[in-house]
Formats: sequence, C-alpha cells, structure tokens
Amino acid sequence: MKDIRQLLLASFRAALASADPLEIVPPHLPPPPAGRTLVVGAGKAAASMAAAVEASWPPAAPLEGLVITRYGHGLPAHRIRVVEAGHPVPDEAGEEAAREILARARALGEDDLLLVLVSGGGSSLLSLPVDGVPMADLKAVTRDLLASGAPIQDMNTIRKHLSTIQGGRLALATRARVLALVISDVTGDDPTHIASGPCSPDPTTYADSLDILQRFGVAPPASIAAHLARGAAGAIPETPKAGDQGFNRVDVRVIATAHASLMSAAAFVQSRGITPMVLGDSVTGEAREVAKVHAAIARQLRQHAHPFRPPVAVISGGETTVTLRGTGKGGRCSEFLLSLAVELGGLGNTWALAADTDGIDGAEANAGAIVTPDVLARAAARGLDAKRLLANNDGYGFFSALGDLVVTGPTRTNVNDFRIVLVL
Repeated sequence: MKDIRQLLLASFRAALASADPLEIVPPHLPPPPAGRTLVVGAGKAAASMAAAVEASWPPAAPLEGLVITRYGHGLPAHRIRVVEAGHPVPDEAGEEAAREILARARALGEDDLLLVLVSGGGSSLLSLPVDGVPMADLKAVTRDLLASGAPIQDMNTIRKHLSTIQGGRLALATRARVLALVISDVTGDDPTHIASGPCSPDPTTYADSLDILQRFGVAPPASIAAHLARGAAGAIPETPKAGDQGFNRVDVRVIATAHASLMSAAAFVQSRGITPMVLGDSVTGEAREVAKVHAAIARQLRQHAHPFRPPVAVISGGETTVTLRGTGKGGRCSEFLLSLAVELGGLGNTWALAADTDGIDGAEANAGAIVTPDVLARAAARGLDAKRLLANNDGYGFFSALGDLVVTGPTRTNVNDFRIVLVL
C-alpha cells in the first residue's frame, strides 16, 4: 500500500517538474536591451519566476523590478523586490504594489524592456480597482463570485472591467518593448484569462460582466453595479481589444501548460509499466460531478478491461468548481476525491490522487489528498459519514481525519489541478 501511495505522489512530482520556473523561464529570456529592464509580475509562481530571471540575467546588465505573490509563497531576492498579498480575495497590499508596478511601467522609455512574469493567482494579486470602486467592494464581489461556482474565465471577465491594470492595460501603459512570460493555469491556455491578461487584448465586454453577475445570482456592491452599467452604456471606454496598435510591441509567450504537465505524468507512469489514459487538460464542471465520470471510467476498466487492460492510470487536468452548500473546509480537489470515493463504493484495487499544482487546495494548507480502496471502510471505523461530509463541502475534514492529505507546501508554480485514478 505504501508503494502505491509513493507512486501516486511521484506522478504528481513529475507533473510539477515540467512547470518548474527555474527550468522553463531562462530559455525565453532575451538579450538585455539598450536601456533598462524592469521586471514586474503577479501570481503564485511570481517569486520563483523572478528568481529564475535573476539567476540567468548578466550581472553587469541593469535589472530591477517588483513582483507580487501569495502570502507564504515568497523567496529571497536581490534585484527584484517580492511583495506578498492576498489570494484568492485581493487586499490592500496587492493594490499598493499594483499601483507601483503601473507607475514604474509608465516611466519606461522606448529603449527599455518591460519583462512581465504572469502566472495563476495574478488576478487577485494584481488588483488595482478603477476610480470609484473601493477595495472593500472588490473584496465583497470576489467572495460572492468564489462561492457562486462561476468559472475562472467568467470571474476574470468581471475583474478586467473593474481594473486599471488588467485586461491589456499594463502593456499599453508603457512605451517600452513588452515581453510577457506566462505559466497557464486555465483551460485553453488563452493569455487573456491568465491573471486577467495584463498584457493581452480582452475580447469580453462590460455587458458580458453584467450578464455573468446575473447568471450566477451575484448582487454586486453599488459602486461596481454603477461602473459596469456606465461601461455597458458606452459612457466609459472598453478594455483594449485585438487590433490596437499598442500590442504591436508586445510579445506574450505561454511557457508552461497543464497539458505538458499531464504528459510528463503520463510518461512517468508508462515507465512503470502502467498504461496512461489522458482525458485532457480541459476537464471542468462541478468537482463532485466530474468525479462521477472518473468513477464510471474506473469501473469500466476494472470490470471489463476496456478500453485498456489494467494497470491503467486515468489522468486529467482542468479547473473544476465547487458551489458552496455547507460550511466545510474542502477545496475542489478534496471535494472531487470525496465524491469519487462515494461513487467508487470501495471498488477494489482502485486508487486516486488529486492535487492543485500550486500546493494549496482551497483555503487550507494541503495540496490535495489520496483515495485508497479501503477509504470508506476506514472512515466508517472512525464514525465518519462520507456522504454527509460531502454535502457539507468538507472533503478536507474527511481526509484530514484519515491522515490522507497531500501536503507539499507552496510549489511556486501553477498549471491547474492534477488528477490521477489508478486502476490496478
């Protein structure tokens, strides 16, 4: 049993290794410009991306900067300052740092380089609300959206229309050449959705933002409702769109993706004699419903050896959602796993791991958890009712009580969730 746990954990480490900023950033760095180089950025990988730049940049070439990462995700830096701020709900520390980033970008000249390091989590961390929208109101609508089950793309549509720096505005605020290096944590890897696209054209509109709020039953604070209504009426400019000439001097490169991480994990399990069955990096929806599909596939493999004969590893990525119905502490990975355990019903020789590649599942300190074939029996012996805890969104409480949490600490990268169901 211990060996299988280690195999699952090793597959997760293989996925993480392909998105390690210290390895993937240096090959994309340009020669130093004639003028200055300003490094800015935001995201859970911002500190490690900045460290990679510092380690590879010529010592004699000018280099300065400021990046924002989540509390507890910082690293020591020498030439690039690292600021920690709030995630998933923005705070004043992020607002102050974002204001400084925008001001410093505006001060650059045509001979300078603005090097922007973008990764998941940047939408919250790089929060600089428009005039008339206080941070308290941005916090409130963010909390409501998080609880509503809205996909991250929809959340970021609203964020871009409440921001003075996201939705392409950072890139267009400077006269310098812009190079954005992006670690993708979203389905489809479109840079406009990653950290709310500070350097990318925004195809969405104020009207889209209002529609999303209505669709998910979120009543925003008055300041936000008024701002979005003015935008939809054409009283204030839209976010920058494709075709804006300012983007001609902007180069946006996606340098790490969930797909690449899944394929690294697939290669790892294949090297151990296990057939990988990769469902893709765009598996989304309610976590508990996605789990039902994975359980059905596992049962097909276990009972009918179709479409592959076990051992098989069913691997998937993509960001699921959790609509809060209870008061539990579980994140989307633990919710997926608890639903999976219920659906499998103790199916023999079937294991699973799900974890967020940033090392944080929801609001707790675990990356995810592991499901064993005997998990329901062990839970029953401890008086744990799996279905009741699932109804309370308390996957964390369930797996914590059993000692089945996966705790990595901050990984300082982020390519979305990693899931593996192992059928032996």
